Amino acid sequence: MIFALRNLSGRWLSLGIKCSVRSFGCGQVALGAAALKGRHLLSLKDFSGEEIKQFLWTAADLKMRIKQKGEILPLLQGKSIAMIFEKRSTRTRISTETGFALLGGHPCFLTTQDIHLGVNESRKDTARVLSGMTDVILARVYKHSDLEQLAEDGTIPVINGLSEMYHPIQILADYLTLQEHFGSLNGLTLSWIGDGNNVLHSFMMSAPKLGMHLNVATPKGFEPDADVTKVAKSLAGECGTKLFFTNDPVEAASGANALVTDTWVSMGQEEEKAERLKAFHGYQITMKTGKSAAPNWTFLHCLPRKPEEVDDEVFYSPRSLVFQEAENRKWTIMGAMVNILTDYSPLSNKPKF
Repeated sequence: MIFALRNLSGRWLSLGIKCSVRSFGCGQVALGAAALKGRHLLSLKDFSGEEIKQFLWTAADLKMRIKQKGEILPLLQGKSIAMIFEKRSTRTRISTETGFALLGGHPCFLTTQDIHLGVNESRKDTARVLSGMTDVILARVYKHSDLEQLAEDGTIPVINGLSEMYHPIQILADYLTLQEHFGSLNGLTLSWIGDGNNVLHSFMMSAPKLGMHLNVATPKGFEPDADVTKVAKSLAGECGTKLFFTNDPVEAASGANALVTDTWVSMGQEEEKAERLKAFHGYQITMKTGKSAAPNWTFLHCLPRKPEEVDDEVFYSPRSLVFQEAENRKWTIMGAMVNILTDYSPLSNKPKF
């Protein structure tokens, strides 16, 4: 699959499916849906602000046409997706499996009992076999390098369902939720209070491109990856947004429109639980935390949630958008899959971002 991208100097670049676009910043030319077709979705670092908006527009359009209008849209009829899950999941599995089927496609769910990347068969051979039998791979893995190898050795698009470095499909759902709630993303301030993990990395690689400011509070020793931080600072400077780091949750919450957190103990970190709970003492999001935020502050959590991360008063309050956020996992992964596999253009008016 070959497609053309026009760079800022006006030259045309012909790219093969294995190629990806790296480190898009602000002010990129709006390229349209065709520029997303055939692309890997490993990190939002690889997409411009306009391309991220295209994903979100498609998701909003599908949600309106299917959920609100009751339309049947077999946009992925005759296509199949290989879903590789090294880590268990509720939202990623259900959203992808039901979403792909709702669009007329056939999802194939593969656990560690069905497929072992690099164990019984090399990653390269797995990528080639799946490329011959399916149209796209979504993989939820421990190592981001496994995703990169699948993308390198296969001939079909690869979507990151989660890795230790990034969780891009979660962030698309968060952005759609915030856009629906506030009516726009530009100018919002997000406050991350928690671990310097894959979800935070994905915010850092994308929020500046959409005109959002980001305050980050992590305990000492749990800061985000240094290389990700370097790129994020460059993006913020280029986009004219604020990126602030602190070890004080209340300071990070100051003026925020959305307070965001995640699990303190991810899968694979169970042995560190006692140490982590001690380190994150004082990081629980409560109504007291919200007193430092903007008057219209909201709360996001990618789930599953533990009470030590956010108390019930906030989690089940009208300020909490977590269940709308969870549902939007379905519409945003559907939007991503449609953009990556088809030439679909939304019929609805483009939302304000």
